[in-house]
Amino acid sequence: MFERPDVGERAVLVHIDFTAHDGTEDPGEFRELVTSAGVEPVCTVTGSRKQPSPRFFVGEGKLEEIRDAVAANDADVVLFNHALSPRQERNIEQELKCRVLDRTGVILDIFAQRARTHEGKLQVELAQLEHMSTRLVRGWTHLERQKGGIGLRGPGETQLETDRRLLRERIKSIHKRLEKVRRQRNQGRRARERADIPTVSLVGYTNAGKSTLFNLITTSSVYAADQLFATLDPTLRRLELPDIGPVVMADTVGFIRHLPHKLVEAFRATLEETTQATLLLHIIDSHDPRRDENIEQVEEVLAEIGADDVPVLQVFNKIDLLEDFEPRVERNEEGIPVRAWVSAVTGEGLEGLFDAIVERVADDVVHHFVLLGPEEGKLRALLHEAGSVLSEEYRETGDTVVEVRLENRDWQQLLSRAGVDEDAVRLEVGHA
Repeated sequence: MFERPDVGERAVLVHIDFTAHDGTEDPGEFRELVTSAGVEPVCTVTGSRKQPSPRFFVGEGKLEEIRDAVAANDADVVLFNHALSPRQERNIEQELKCRVLDRTGVILDIFAQRARTHEGKLQVELAQLEHMSTRLVRGWTHLERQKGGIGLRGPGETQLETDRRLLRERIKSIHKRLEKVRRQRNQGRRARERADIPTVSLVGYTNAGKSTLFNLITTSSVYAADQLFATLDPTLRRLELPDIGPVVMADTVGFIRHLPHKLVEAFRATLEETTQATLLLHIIDSHDPRRDENIEQVEEVLAEIGADDVPVLQVFNKIDLLEDFEPRVERNEEGIPVRAWVSAVTGEGLEGLFDAIVERVADDVVHHFVLLGPEEGKLRALLHEAGSVLSEEYRETGDTVVEVRLENRDWQQLLSRAGVDEDAVRLEVGHA
């Protein structure tokens, strides 16, 4: 769309520490991002300033250093580990005579490469278009007014206005299609809720090992690699857990420090799977030196999408990289499992993790064998109506043993509707 230099495979990275700002990005993580995008980092230019320059983001001396690095390394692109304004990006490109991308642009490029499903591609395109719409003025300055003459007379608007209008129409169209996807996803979720099937959603910092653990638990074959954002499209798998029955497990896109807000917005349909989960497994790379900071970043994103009130079980992964570390499950003061230490590569700690998941999910799920007499037909009918009856066994006495499984709040509501006191319910303890 733009008459700008093509993106190549050799990149000069730029990282500046700003003394007047907190929350500086990690240069090591940015290098991983660039590598994940399939680009070869050939040189890193670092420096420090009090605050960004309005015109070039960096000072003129540092800009000269970047220009020399581009020439010396025959680089095709300069990548900034920061958010650049459209004006800064354009000014730097004009000075360096090569393509310039900021951190958001790099992340968008990775997302574009990873998207596989129709929904994922729509979400990426939406984020790209919304990012691009702020930068249009730079790309079309040479077409500020359409030319006159035969065959070249325009519809009365500048090329820039035409392009902005087309962008707005495309964005509107994608929003409509994503809304349809969201409705379909909600229908599937409601069907699972009616069937009382709990959802366990995996969340965590990118490259924490979510997909590897997901594959191990569900014996699936989701793409997993030691790179950032290996998983982009959500994957759902059904598995059976002891004492609970069927559970839907969801693998989701990884989070990252200062994830661009437009990406969070674009992937809201996907992330809704997280907000509606029964339990979140927060997968954490236990070997990462910035482990605690990564945990905070994930919790920030969860709060942003409205999932901060969903029950969480922290799963510290990659214990095979720690010295002499045994898998274990840690509990809080009430005895509830809150932390499990595992290795998705070796399978260590998986049994303890399963037990912890069952305990946390079953905490809100009632699984009873209820002995009902002929006079308790209303409760039996309500249990059937709710789709909560797993099996029935008729006794010669006229009683019926009904196996039920449903969420505790639904169980309480059904008892209330049937006018039955919970203490009066006859349970078959130890029934097989």
